[in-house]
Amino acid sequence: MSQQRISAARGIAVVLFALAISMTAPVMAAGKVPKSVGPQGFLIWESPRTLPELAFEDEDGRPLTLADFKGKAILLNIWATWCLPCREEMPTLDSLQAQLGGEQFEVVALSVDHAGISVVEKFYQETSIQHLRQYIDPSTLATSTLGIEGVPTTLLIDHDGREIGRLVGAAEWDSPAMVDLMTRTIDEAWNWPRVTPTESLSLQR
Repeated sequence: MSQQRISAARGIAVVLFALAISMTAPVMAAGKVPKSVGPQGFLIWESPRTLPELAFEDEDGRPLTLADFKGKAILLNIWATWCLPCREEMPTLDSLQAQLGGEQFEVVALSVDHAGISVVEKFYQETSIQHLRQYIDPSTLATSTLGIEGVPTTLLIDHDGREIGRLVGAAEWDSPAMVDLMTRTIDEAWNWPRVTPTESLSLQR
């Protein structure tokens, strides 16, 4: 390899390293310590994190919070129809829901579109999304509430409503490695200490 190519390769490596640091810095700064890094950069926390109250609506305008999902694990995907990576990964989230969705698990795709649920419905129809329900955050406060700096960002939340993992950016959610990670991590979460009434509901930063 020529010296010029070596220099170019080193330059690319430096850029990639800086990018990786910049993407993980926010969660590290927030005090979250990853136990492991799964496929496609999915971070699994050393211990579950309590989450703040998050208000949103379903396709019928029914008000919901994360407490309404207590008892099942959820993969909370924060997205928007104007976000190209979000649009590209949505079919794989739909496929993941088809494979794992049920009484114990649900993929919750929460849109932060200012235009409301109508644009979500239109997108679902255009892309033949069949297994995901429609959820909208009319306040568009989900990103700031959850400490999210960009979409898509996806949180894995256990049966007690605590965050146990997070991925910043898009992913191939129905890949065998990701399906296996979801299954194993959710199973392991059952063995963690349960939430007590005295636990703080504020996001630990």
